[in-house]
Order: sequence, then C-alpha cells, then structure tokens
Amino acid sequence: MLVIGLTGPTGSGKGTVARLFADFGLSVIDADEVYHNLLLPPSPCLDELTERFGTDVLHPDGTLNRRALGAIVFSDAQALADLNHITHRFVMERIRLELDRLRALNTPATVIDAPQLFEAGADRDCNVIVSVLADTALRMERIMRRDGIDSEAAKRRIEAQKSDAFFRSHSDYIIENNENLNLLLPAVERILLETGVRAE
Repeated sequence: MLVIGLTGPTGSGKGTVARLFADFGLSVIDADEVYHNLLLPPSPCLDELTERFGTDVLHPDGTLNRRALGAIVFSDAQALADLNHITHRFVMERIRLELDRLRALNTPATVIDAPQLFEAGADRDCNVIVSVLADTALRMERIMRRDGIDSEAAKRRIEAQKSDAFFRSHSDYIIENNENLNLLLPAVERILLETGVRAE
C-alpha cells in the first residue's frame, strides 16, 4: 500500500487538498480527527494532558478547552514540546492500527493528513511526502477566521511551527495553495499519476 503523507504549516489550506485526494477515491486518515476522538472522556490521553497542564485546560464538563491549552503552549516552547510528546504517542498508535486495517483490505493507497507529520514521526510510515504551503499573510487570515483568535495569537502559532524552507527540503511534492483553487486539482492529479496511483 502506498502511503502519502500530507502536511504543511497551519493555515496553509491542507484540508482542501485532503478532500481532493478523497475525491479521487483515496482513504484519508485525518490525524486531527484521530486526536479529537482520543480526547473524548474517559481518555488516558486527556488524563495525561491534565496531569501536565492542570485542570485549567478543561471545560466544566471535563472536555478539553483547546483555546486555553493553546494559550499556554504557543507561548512556551517547553510546554509545546510536552504537549507533542504526550499526544503524538497516542495519535500514532491509532494511526498505525488504521494503516494495518487498510493493508489487510488490500487498499492500494492512503493519505495520512497530519499537520505535525514530522514531529510525530509519521513521515517514517510514508512512501511519499506532500506539503501544502501558502503565503504568510493569507495563513494569518485563515487562522484568525478559523479559530476566532486575534493576529498576535495567530502569529504565535505560525512562529511555533517549522519554516517553509523545512517543508520544501523534506518533501517530495509541494502544493502552493494561495486561493487559486483551479491549480489544486491538477497538482493532486499529477502526484497520483507520478506515483502510479492513477493511470494516464
């Protein structure tokens, strides 16, 4: 089974590209969705997060307050490293189980959609790496609109992530997603043709 790793910095519009891969019939493992499901109480992952960051990162109903947690980790490099150390272990265990299930079904190709593909070590499970990039100003707008945060908070999130240069040097393919949607479909199709997932 060909495993395509799909990644890129926050606000790059990676989700749009993931949907295009799905439209071509590929299975897509959404790491964010895996993470969110792992946090539904009762949750060993949530328990470890609470032990590290305290109950202030919880809503009154016991679910994770993502905004409160983000305020902590995106202004403290060690806190972010601790968050990743806890969550990546749980997420990767679940992703690898899903990869095993798909292989057993003789699935020809699948996509791991993961913003922290490299940080979690998921790149080692992939045959091909595709990174989605976008201009910083556009990413700021997308993050602020998506997460309901101000420009300073959006800037901290961008600065906490790897640079465009890192993604360019560690990827087999780069897709530029600066809101010209007409360019995205041919880019995805070219990747599928060149990797043998689709025939001419």
